[in-house]
Amino acid sequence: MAEVVRFNPLHPRIHADPYPTYRLMQERDRVHWHDALGLWFVSRHADVTAVLRDGRFSSAEALRTRELGESLLFTDPPDHTRLRALVSRAFTSRVVEGLRPRIEAIVEQLLSRAASRGTIEFVSEFAYPLPVTVIAELLGVPLEDHDRFRTWAADLAYAVEPVVPEDILQRVRAASNALTAYLSEIVDERRREPGADLISGLVAVEEHGDTLSTSELLSLCQLLLVAGHLTTANLLGGAVLALLEDTEQLARVRSEPHLIETAVEELLRFTSPTQFIGRRAVDDVEVGGRRIEPGQMVAAMVGAANRDREVFTDPGRLDLARHPNPHLAFGRGIHFCLGAPLARVEAQVAISALLERFPRLRLAGQPELQPTVVLRGLRRLPLAF
Repeated sequence: MAEVVRFNPLHPRIHADPYPTYRLMQERDRVHWHDALGLWFVSRHADVTAVLRDGRFSSAEALRTRELGESLLFTDPPDHTRLRALVSRAFTSRVVEGLRPRIEAIVEQLLSRAASRGTIEFVSEFAYPLPVTVIAELLGVPLEDHDRFRTWAADLAYAVEPVVPEDILQRVRAASNALTAYLSEIVDERRREPGADLISGLVAVEEHGDTLSTSELLSLCQLLLVAGHLTTANLLGGAVLALLEDTEQLARVRSEPHLIETAVEELLRFTSPTQFIGRRAVDDVEVGGRRIEPGQMVAAMVGAANRDREVFTDPGRLDLARHPNPHLAFGRGIHFCLGAPLARVEAQVAISALLERFPRLRLAGQPELQPTVVLRGLRRLPLAF
């Protein structure tokens, strides 16, 4: 049944609403070869899970590692195991729960600014500032620089896109160089005057042995700053839009605020801020009845897997009480998202506070999607209270 579905993730119609095409792929061409892009698209939940858990698929050479440095996203064991161990304790559920009061305070501050006006451009005035403030404080980076982080992150998002024009690729490289130079200065400052922040902790690790190189340190900090707010911002924007478009579910979470934890899991599934995760085969692997050869790239379609009818009843329907909910929004396997506990708490606090404070919350204009296809999110979401 190969080539029954002609899939182009860059097509405007598919970009606007990819889910009908995802469903066709699952039904007719579950492991789809794309000639133009030169890679496989894997769409079913079982197949995506298998790819993400199988050691025969490598992250080390996936996508554009030189623009993103020696990132956790693009390393395999044993390097991945070593690097992840150095930062994982900063993102445990227990540590993140300790951040909840500070997250609540930041949310209150952002909403108070908007309350007097009666309107908010949710993406730029809330969805980005919240997670970047949290991650900047965690790392010990000056908050006044968060606008620069947003600009750099927006450009670096293209580093994981399947097709990037040369002018955009130049912006990606410039952003990576600028962020690396900025972080180098912060690292030098922490060497001279250590603090209680995460960068100081990573510097201490580097200086007490060969466990962490300077380039690894800078790449880790870059990943945490960029990934620590970009995907969460996309989740927040997509979640609020999904709720406003489904009045029944919006009313339900308002009347049953205790549902917020399962609601966030469902919004992660439904919006899938990360649509694709790239891997490269290092051995012959059979997936969904198709043979994938060594060296071939695979796009594990998280967005499709999260709408798989074999796993989720009525997957195109938002159900804030859905349980169980084995979504793949944070990935699977050894690369399961390190920041998942933080993203969950930020979304729970933010959505709860927004809906409680503004009972008349509504759209105040046309939402606008980001042009990226791997990381799916909104560029604009105008709201009124």
